[in-house]
This record gives sequence, C-alpha cells and structure tokens, in this order.
Amino acid sequence: MHTLTFKYILSALIVSAAMVGCSTTNTPVLDEHFGEAVKAARAQQTINPDASMNTDPATGISGQAADAAVDRYHKSFVQPPATPNVFNIGIGSSGSSGSGSNTGSTGTR
Repeated sequence: MHTLTFKYILSALIVSAAMVGCSTTNTPVLDEHFGEAVKAARAQQTINPDASMNTDPATGISGQAADAAVDRYHKSFVQPPATPNVFNIGIGSSGSSGSGSNTGSTGTR
C-alpha cells in the first residue's frame, strides 16, 4: 500500500513538472522592456555618439610615430616578455640580515 501511494505521488509530480515546462507564459511587460538595460549601458559608455560623422583626420601624432606604435603593439603579441620567477627573488643571496647567526657576540659572559 505504501509503495502504491509513493508511485502516485511521484507520477503526479512528474506530470505537473512536465506541464509547467511545456506551458507558454506571456510576459508582455518583460518583452516590452527587453534590451533596455543594454541600450542604456551602451549609451552611458559612449563619449561622442556622433563620432562616426566626423571626417576630419586624426591630429597630434606624426605618421611615422603612429606606424612605429602600431608595429610595437603588434610585435607585443608575437612573443610576450618573459616574466621573472617571483619565488626565487632574494633566495640564495649572500649578506642577508636576520639569519639568526650571532656573529657580533663572543659567546662568553
């Protein structure tokens, strides 16, 4: 008797979960405002919305300097600089203080 009741309860839960999963819920309020947060964030991060209309060339840097800067930028991705091993810094160097050796005292009292 106990097993039969458990099967009924379990089957009712499975059927109700399937019905909820297949239901179509209309969300007109959410659908109406979909994407507004992204549009607002994009608008807040845009300094000059009419920048694409500006046809004046960029000023303030020579062509050679700009070309060298772009080349240096591209070369930085070819082989990044080697990073030093930070775990070896200060290990094995002579003359370190605080080693515990008491070289200044004679040991006699």
